[in-house]
Amino acid sequence: MSLKRKLSGGTLAFIGFMLSPLSWWNDLFVNVPLALAFAWIVSLFWPAVFGASFVLGYWLTNVLGLVLMQKGAQQALSEKPGPYSRRQLIADLGISLAYTLLIIALVQHGVIKPLPDYLPQRAP
Repeated sequence: MSLKRKLSGGTLAFIGFMLSPLSWWNDLFVNVPLALAFAWIVSLFWPAVFGASFVLGYWLTNVLGLVLMQKGAQQALSEKPGPYSRRQLIADLGISLAYTLLIIALVQHGVIKPLPDYLPQRAP
């Protein structure tokens, strides 16, 4: 197995791990800021969907992390990586769904809000 294949697979797996829900300790520093930035951008055009877009952004970072981690590990550790199976995808989606429920609760309770809600209001 080539060193280039191991390094690229290891890098991909590391990035995936940092995005995945398996690295719960970094959610505050990686996934939540990425999801919040996504939600802020979406809410600039459609403010009513801030909560939904925040949840979607968070969910997408988690699913992307799990997929990247799986593919990177396969690339780094095997001579001929197999396909990403339906069972693996279902497991990845289930883990992400559990974390999504937490994000929904944070938005519903006002812990996480749209960007304008954090900024001081100007007097007219």
